[in-house]
Amino acid sequence: MRKRLRQRPYAVSKTAAASPVILGLLYFMSLCRQKTGRERKMKKRGWKLKTAVLLAAAAIVITGCSAGKSQEATGTEGKEERTEQSAAGGTESTTEGTGAGKDSVIVVMGPSSEPEAGFDPAYGWGAGEHVHEPLIQSTLTVTTADLKIDYDLATDMSVSDDGLTWTVKIRDGVSFTDGEKLTAKDVAFTYNTLKSTSSVNDFTMLDSAEAVDDMTVVFHMKRAYSIWPYTMAIVGIVPEHAYGADYGEHPIGSGRYIMKQWDRGQQVIFEANPDYYGEAPKMKKVTVLFMEEDAAFAAVQSGQVDLAYTAASYSDQTISGYDLLSFETVDNRGFNLPAIAAGGSDANGNPIGNDFTADVRVRRAINIAINRDEMIENVLSGYGSPAYSVCDKMPWYNNAAETKYDAEGAKALLEEAGWTEGNDGIREKDGKKAGFTLMYPAGDSVRQALAADTANQLKEIGIDVKTEGVGWDTAYDRAQAEPLMWGWGAHTPMELYNIYHTMKDTGLAEYSPYTNESVDRYMDEALASSSLEESYELWKKAQWDGETGITEQGDIPWIWLVNIDHLYWARSDLAVAQQKLHPHGHGWGIVNNAEPRSSSF
Repeated sequence: MRKRLRQRPYAVSKTAAASPVILGLLYFMSLCRQKTGRERKMKKRGWKLKTAVLLAAAAIVITGCSAGKSQEATGTEGKEERTEQSAAGGTESTTEGTGAGKDSVIVVMGPSSEPEAGFDPAYGWGAGEHVHEPLIQSTLTVTTADLKIDYDLATDMSVSDDGLTWTVKIRDGVSFTDGEKLTAKDVAFTYNTLKSTSSVNDFTMLDSAEAVDDMTVVFHMKRAYSIWPYTMAIVGIVPEHAYGADYGEHPIGSGRYIMKQWDRGQQVIFEANPDYYGEAPKMKKVTVLFMEEDAAFAAVQSGQVDLAYTAASYSDQTISGYDLLSFETVDNRGFNLPAIAAGGSDANGNPIGNDFTADVRVRRAINIAINRDEMIENVLSGYGSPAYSVCDKMPWYNNAAETKYDAEGAKALLEEAGWTEGNDGIREKDGKKAGFTLMYPAGDSVRQALAADTANQLKEIGIDVKTEGVGWDTAYDRAQAEPLMWGWGAHTPMELYNIYHTMKDTGLAEYSPYTNESVDRYMDEALASSSLEESYELWKKAQWDGETGITEQGDIPWIWLVNIDHLYWARSDLAVAQQKLHPHGHGWGIVNNAEPRSSSF
């Protein structure tokens, strides 16, 4: 969610031990970064002809990925048949990868996927904006394909009846990549360190972690927290003996990979951990390049990479030797509707509340007036799914949130609320026009398009929506009084809590003014539950219990629009294994599940 990491200009490292083509690609990336916004909006074909010339100079040789074709990728390939264009159109690959070895892969991610603070779990690696398995470090637990909990370093886990003590047994015989044995002391050190220093993880529920012997760690909680296993799934264990201020740049872990080289703003290179305790990775080397969308697409066109993220705007293209893969996500987009009347202000004097959206009938009308399927076609070229909550398809999702598009029903609700259609088609009440400003993060073209589509659809029922691009420096404060297009989606029920639960100091939810004592109570009971499975039902009741909640039948303080499919160009001889629902962030999750055909990554 939330703020995009500040992007840094690309510069080729003087000390980087990179191949000539990597250096060429990085030089090309720097040229792309110098393009103005207007230049980036040029027609694709003309732009691609220029990029083909630049990339031809860079296309010398590269480590690729090739193997026999015996296993199908589980991602969905392009939803419509794509017609391959000629070389003049610029979409046919002009340089084939050399396939120097089927045990290495080159992956392209966006600049925001690069961890600004390094590969330190205390500062966001594995958590924060883009949640994923930390790759370099091991975790106590992992999430399964259906987002339940399984073990990694842990071998057994129990919780006391009052929920205040978690006891976890860990594997014996696990070592860090410097040869030192991993023990419960390292686990306790990691959690105690993150509790006191983490800028991303929430450890307010943890009192302390204690190593009672080499293979047993006990977590003493300040309050019951039934979903603690989901926190354990994203916290990478660091070595107490080798942790310091520069750990993020020189990480040591016990995970599947070792970080061998990091050139900020350019690339990071991983090599398989030969002493990994689990199944050995088949990919012995993984190179991750950080590129903007246009540069990533050009790198695929030239055949220089094996797997690259892309956007729906490129989905109508065809590239010889590559497949377009699509993966379902809980990477959702939606906007808040302030649920209290205007007139108040926060501690800093920022206005709170919105008179128009304070009426629940207006909020319900807006929710059913959105044709989500049409929006997915218009904005995402068909690559997405309708969103009805912040946790669609998760074990704690309540499908009572699902609604059907009903423009006539929406009009009836507005009439009931006293908003009648004016001469210009916009509804009026007491001399005021029905409408609001819908903000979106400036520079985010997808959220801008979703905001524009929302405005067009709501105009059909007589609501005037003006869209405005804003910076994150003001967006949070303004969202207390005006709707903002957000992005969320994580593999934990705490996403619900963070959005809907009231804060003690204000009595309102954090990101948009809303309060419901029953919703709060269900979530509090879910956290206090002694059983993770039982907690799922309480999270569902927080959404709708038959009488109240946050769905269409209830308060509906947020409107959820779409879950954005994550799209990737994948070399045809590269299989991408079964994927979990991807969380918010188009990046590291895919690295855990790429493989050459008939192998596993």
